[in-house]
Amino acid sequence: MKPRFLLVSLALAAASALLGVPAAPALAAAPSAPTGMPAVGPPGPGPAGPGTAVPATRGAPRFHEYVALGDSWSADVTVLGIDATYAPAGCAQSTWNYPKQVARRLGVAVFRDATCGGATTAEMTAPQDVGRFPLLAEGVNPAQFDRLTPTTDLVTVGIGGNDIGLAAAVVGCVDPVPAPLAGPCRARYTRADGTDVMSHRIADTESRITDVLAGIRRRSPHATILVVDYLAGVATDHGCYPLVPIHDEDLAWFGARLKELNGMLARAAAQSGASFVDTYRGSRGHDVCEPIGTRWVEGLVPLSTNPPGLAVPFHPNRSGADHQAATVLEKLGS
Repeated sequence: MKPRFLLVSLALAAASALLGVPAAPALAAAPSAPTGMPAVGPPGPGPAGPGTAVPATRGAPRFHEYVALGDSWSADVTVLGIDATYAPAGCAQSTWNYPKQVARRLGVAVFRDATCGGATTAEMTAPQDVGRFPLLAEGVNPAQFDRLTPTTDLVTVGIGGNDIGLAAAVVGCVDPVPAPLAGPCRARYTRADGTDVMSHRIADTESRITDVLAGIRRRSPHATILVVDYLAGVATDHGCYPLVPIHDEDLAWFGARLKELNGMLARAAAQSGASFVDTYRGSRGHDVCEPIGTRWVEGLVPLSTNPPGLAVPFHPNRSGADHQAATVLEKLGS
């Protein structure tokens, strides 16, 4: 196999393992207590590197017990630099993900990071088997809500992308055959009556998001709840074939659906009395089509310079995680 195609195959395998998750059913209502998961202080300083050091807060901390919930874009999943302190290695949490940066900056006494690659709203109340690669990435992540307690006073949650299957669709639309020799992938997601399947999924997922937020409120009634959206990883008006081998009109369509997903998350937050954290607006111009050093979300080739080494395709790199953390902290006034 040629090196280029080997890299692409590795990229697709990694992305599929972390993102290929079916849509989720409605949530159960019964609260649960932490089940042996670590409840420790904020993480220490991350590995040296550009923009990675978020200093601890000075003075009395405003929050004391912080729980982070979410999927791979909240775990800021990685291949190198996996942190198994708070969740199994199979969740692929990075040492620099935004929850860890926020916890360190706020100086919270208790921090639990439940975020996990591949998570859907179903994994808020059900365990997630993350044994994808034996001896490397394995384990079972308990239901993410198990980390919540009545004394939790800060919760961040970033979820929904896997429920609608957007990232899995991106991977499925990789096409080595250029246009016009190959037709648009988006046709697979358009019904005979012209209905956009992905838009329909986004609308259907809104009630799941409000169920998640209601479930958090039941378990942690005094918590400040922040709904964190998705970075502008794909533009809405252009692609960059063959740098990202998805036809330009398809990549722009994905960008529009990503923006639509974020709009749904903002509505769900407003309906539920939660705060919405807009990481999208400040990340425009840092999408997968931008050059190394400018992009905050990696493209298809599973190599990155930030940090150097293997990367998970179509996921935030360290600069993306830094932006997520800075935006969350700005929302909190910290």
